[in-house]
Amino acid sequence: PAVAAAMRLGAVLSALRPALPLLLGLSLGCSLSLLRASWSHGAAEERCLAPGPPAPPVRGAPPEAAEGRPGPGHEDFRPRIVPYYRDPNKPYKKVLRTRYIQTELGFHERLFVAVLTSKATLNTLAVAVNKTVAHHFPRLLYFTGLRSAKVPHGMVLVAHGDERPIWLMYETMNYIHQHFGSDYDWFYIMQDDTYAQAEQVKALVTHLSINQDVYLGRAEEFIGGDEQARYCHGGFGYLLSRSLLLKLHPHLDSCRNEILSVRPDEWLGRCIIDFLGISCVSQLQGQHYHTYELAKNTEPEKEEEEEFQAALAVHPVSDMTLMYRLHKQFSRIQLDRVYQEIQDLQMQIRNLTALTPAGEAGVTWPVGINAPFLPKSRFEVISWDYFTEQHLFSCPDGSPKCELSGATKADVSEIIESAVEQLNHLYQPLLRFSKRQLLNGYRRFDPTRGMEYTLDLLLEAATQKGHSHVLAKRVSLVRPLSKVEIIPMPYVTEATRVQLVLPLTVQDLDFVANFLDMFAMNTLDTHDNALLTLLFIYHPYDAQRVGQMDVFAGVKAMVGELEKRYADVKIPWISVKTEVPSQVKLMDIVSKKHPVDTLFFLASVWTEINMEFLNRCRMNTISNWQVFFPVHFQEFNPALVYRGEQTASSNTDFLRDGHFDRHSFAEACFYNSDYMTARTKLAADILDRDEVLESMEVFDVFLHYSGLHLFRAVEPGLVQKYTLRSCNPRLSEELYHRCVLSNLEGLASRSHLAMALFEQEQANST
Repeated sequence: PAVAAAMRLGAVLSALRPALPLLLGLSLGCSLSLLRASWSHGAAEERCLAPGPPAPPVRGAPPEAAEGRPGPGHEDFRPRIVPYYRDPNKPYKKVLRTRYIQTELGFHERLFVAVLTSKATLNTLAVAVNKTVAHHFPRLLYFTGLRSAKVPHGMVLVAHGDERPIWLMYETMNYIHQHFGSDYDWFYIMQDDTYAQAEQVKALVTHLSINQDVYLGRAEEFIGGDEQARYCHGGFGYLLSRSLLLKLHPHLDSCRNEILSVRPDEWLGRCIIDFLGISCVSQLQGQHYHTYELAKNTEPEKEEEEEFQAALAVHPVSDMTLMYRLHKQFSRIQLDRVYQEIQDLQMQIRNLTALTPAGEAGVTWPVGINAPFLPKSRFEVISWDYFTEQHLFSCPDGSPKCELSGATKADVSEIIESAVEQLNHLYQPLLRFSKRQLLNGYRRFDPTRGMEYTLDLLLEAATQKGHSHVLAKRVSLVRPLSKVEIIPMPYVTEATRVQLVLPLTVQDLDFVANFLDMFAMNTLDTHDNALLTLLFIYHPYDAQRVGQMDVFAGVKAMVGELEKRYADVKIPWISVKTEVPSQVKLMDIVSKKHPVDTLFFLASVWTEINMEFLNRCRMNTISNWQVFFPVHFQEFNPALVYRGEQTASSNTDFLRDGHFDRHSFAEACFYNSDYMTARTKLAADILDRDEVLESMEVFDVFLHYSGLHLFRAVEPGLVQKYTLRSCNPRLSEELYHRCVLSNLEGLASRSHLAMALFEQEQANST
């Protein structure tokens, strides 16, 4: 028995052996916790039971700290949840949220730039500044005393009404504080005879802390003043922080009355020094403000000094031509730096790739660019477009061959020149290549890396001894995707009311019932913020017989039933008599009967309205900025597609049984104000030739007579059932041709048509 008990004990110990460290750790932890609790309890009792009067509270300490409880700044402070309580006796006030989360969180924009100019140099130097560096800064304004009669295009100008330099500086600082003081972190002040490297200035402010009062520029001594104090020279620009601007603003009036100076930069520097005690510095937080002073008759192209290449600001710039030459030279310097950085990064990638499991085989071409897209099926294969120096064999309009023109021709010419240049860079001085002819050209757009090119070039290679030989060589090039930029767009919401406009002719009567049913189900039942206006288009013959037989009587009856079912809904209609239902003429009538801020959705009777599309109509249409022309999805003829089989009913299949009808411009979303503006320009152009309107659609009005963005995109939420539309021969030739093409391409796909012809031939042969 003793042996058996020992064996059982050994088995238990062997089973518990893996958990033994855990048990020992728990025991030790519990013991230490009990000891610590007893010590803390004993110390508290001794403190409470100590004889004598209580110790006086610490001066300035809160009552909680005096009583032994942790104060507000104590590290043991525990937050508590304050329950929300609303006084029922006070009226409820809705909390208004900001449009952007950036505003609610108190974020500021990075940099604001002010350019001091004058009436004499506004159309010369200020224009040169605007064309060279203005598009690199997020916000730039021009300040002048007196303005000329016409402000140059693309410039935001603020005129103060007085050309005195000190007054101009005083008013400029006041204006900046009043309008932009709470929106930006940094303020850069420069003159119009200053060339500033915009990218370098933006990089400078990203490395500076906004918590300090910064007065940064080219430090200069005051004439006959304190040797220690410095002001920032206005010709080379200077940088002010937001905190310094806020502290300076209350003293600007005193500075204007007490400080006498001829130069505005000296006046501002003296104001900052006298009232804030801050002097101008050229170096701060490890960042240097490099400047370069131009001598007379300087040739920027020949400047090789390191001081010139590192300069953030160059002064003085005497004329526009010198400004453009400086911009060209600094752009070349910046481009050389970028190319050198690319080469260094490519060398590092090659060295590191050799240490990876894939080895040197894992290096992609070009080095540092994403590898080409690898399709997983034949449907994902990206096709190549063939081109020559004169023609493109993949045309936007679907034709097999079209002439190279515009941006496409410039793209092909640039690619060929770049290919020859790269070949000469690789083989010089042994060989010198010159292009004879482009034999074949292929290109495709790879969304993972950019535009890829493959060129077969007929080249003439010349040696150093003068011998030449003609050879064909294939080269591959990639135009990589550049830096992605976020384009700012005006703010829009999904709460805007949409006014649907539905033109109806006699040929559309069979489809009105389905349209009204879908409108009631998807908008009226869901209480969507959308209204409907019907436009009855009467033929002159039908208009004369309205009293005896109204062709739209059935539609009016259906509208009456809808208004009875939905008591708060009114569906107005407008009657028009015309033989040629021009879309522009009809829209003119509707536009006059609605406010200018109305958002129109011009629909067709085959459109199935749904909330998803209406929201996209609201979001894609921006007043005074953008109009939206959706490309609806047109279902094919079910008799040709299914040939007696059951129609596909699932949501994933319906987009296979049709196509996006790019020939139709019947649907459109736009604001009435934008239409009225474009229509006014059209009226001034055509004068009294109203017959021109019969050959135009609303799309043509916006395309030719407005400066708005025309957003045309496929819309999967706008689906139309198949129907053979009637094309009015009285319309223009182009509109009639588009209508016919829409009907033909809407029959079926090529495979369906081929199968139908095959079955017909089989039936005829038997």
